[in-house]
Amino acid sequence: MALPPPSPRKLSHTRTVVYQGFDREDGQWDIEAELSDVKTYGFSVPNERPFAANEPIHGLKIRVTLNNKMVIQDIVTAMDDIPHPECAGAPHSMHTLIGQTMGPGWRKVINEHIGGTQGCTHLRELLFNMATAAYQTLPAGQWHRRELAGKPQPEVTKPPYHLGQCHSWAYDSPTVQRAYPMFFKPKAIENTGN
Repeated sequence: MALPPPSPRKLSHTRTVVYQGFDREDGQWDIEAELSDVKTYGFSVPNERPFAANEPIHGLKIRVTLNNKMVIQDIVTAMDDIPHPECAGAPHSMHTLIGQTMGPGWRKVINEHIGGTQGCTHLRELLFNMATAAYQTLPAGQWHRRELAGKPQPEVTKPPYHLGQCHSWAYDSPTVQRAYPMFFKPKAIENTGN
């Protein structure tokens, strides 16, 4: 379904964010994120250098290496395009995330380790959604690895993280009934008293 037609307008700013997941030959996983900001016109922050139209204001990258349990083994960043020279110091605390797990409470972990002035707003924004990209990469990738190796798939004994987290994966949804019938919980029928 398309968006309704917009009011007359012109493009002003484009933020591009890309996430990729990689299956490493050493058995670990890399999740990479990249963010770019560009404006369609020249501008400058007061007392800073000017930016030309379509010149990247932000060009940021993060690579997080995970083990099979989504525990961070390594993290590296690149800040190719930054608006202020001081931005270059923002990644200095990123290594404090090594040993942390991408999973429930991930945003809290990020804010505890690199929140506020300990980090960069845009690097944190990238990290927030890296957990989703990791979840898209690891479980299916692990399944695929076992399938290629001719190994059996493990029995699912507890609900995956994504159950109960969106409309389609509600415990009473047809999606859960089809994919995870062992965790399906039909909606209680309301008694109208008739």
